[in-house]
Amino acid sequence: MQIIVVFLFGFFATFVFLGNLMDFNSNYEFVRHVLSMDTTFKGNDLMWRSINNHTIWLIAYWGIIIAEGVVAFLGWFTAINLLRAYKKPAAVFKSRKWSGYLMFILIFLIWYVGFVVIGSEWFAMWQSESWNGKETAMGITQVALGMLIVFMFPEKDSAE
Repeated sequence: MQIIVVFLFGFFATFVFLGNLMDFNSNYEFVRHVLSMDTTFKGNDLMWRSINNHTIWLIAYWGIIIAEGVVAFLGWFTAINLLRAYKKPAAVFKSRKWSGYLMFILIFLIWYVGFVVIGSEWFAMWQSESWNGKETAMGITQVALGMLIVFMFPEKDSAE
């Protein structure tokens, strides 16, 4: 099951990564609107947080894309390494899980810290009717948390 959860998240992240590359402008618009806060409630007192700089929008967006690509890579890398260690002693299997833990850390940094905490709360994304990704990011975070719990289950040694 541990192999399946890292494979599934790597598979998901591959589509997210490729989608951001193939439909660059749609998701760039999302980042631009969130950072500029131009679709939040009119006259809110948080507008001093807005960023209206094309270069910063691009840096933020490319940072997200690269991080999602790394998540995809780590998912595939971990799944392959765990498959190779499947019939080996539990200690060997466990030693190959490090990259999966890195993947989950990065998932929580992107979708929870990046989108929920920074995007939704700092940049008031929750106020936008059209550019609000908080619910989606929370859903991804919750799925990842469930997968992490499965991933953390102790290994059974084949000698037991």
